[in-house]
Amino acid sequence: RRIGVADLKDALSKGFNDFMAMPTHAMFLCVVYPLLGLLLARLAFGYSVLPLLFPIASGFALVGPVAALGLYEMSRRREAGMPTSVADVFDVLKSSSIGAIALLSVLLLAVFCLWLAIANAIYIAHFGYAQPTSIEAFLRDVLTTQSGWSMMLIGNAAGFCFAVVVLTIGVVSFPLLLDRDVGAAVALSTSIRAVAANPAVMALWGFI
Repeated sequence: RRIGVADLKDALSKGFNDFMAMPTHAMFLCVVYPLLGLLLARLAFGYSVLPLLFPIASGFALVGPVAALGLYEMSRRREAGMPTSVADVFDVLKSSSIGAIALLSVLLLAVFCLWLAIANAIYIAHFGYAQPTSIEAFLRDVLTTQSGWSMMLIGNAAGFCFAVVVLTIGVVSFPLLLDRDVGAAVALSTSIRAVAANPAVMALWGFI
């Protein structure tokens, strides 16, 4: 179907209404993301992982559709007029499409791992295999040298390509799998066709 800017405004409005009606959304944001931040900080405690801190943090968006499954389910139940609670997040596991959901989740995880591998290769190409001696030295190398600026430019361009791929395959597929009893191939192709039919509007949605 054709998707217009008015549809995006409607989606954002309904999402905001869900957020206001279900405080558990706020609980999710206030609990999960700080825990993720602590995990990332712990990973970066060793300087050997420091160059991957930004790719890990930014790359989390690549598995965002999987992380948001519980929120999708709560919004689906609210739209259908069904009672909604925190426990309903786990109803995703009872979905008739759980096999397809798991398959697409593995696909996004593979994309995330590929992104980390490429980000690491880009870093090595610019700075070699030597590990940063300190956080200050790492930031100085990245922010004040020609190699650092080149790495950021190439790295963000590569990350943008990964983001476009994930937006294309995930923008419709996961909500569709929760709402309809379809397979992974149908959900994936539907998402790709929706983006192909509405490239400008979907690009705007990705930007938002």
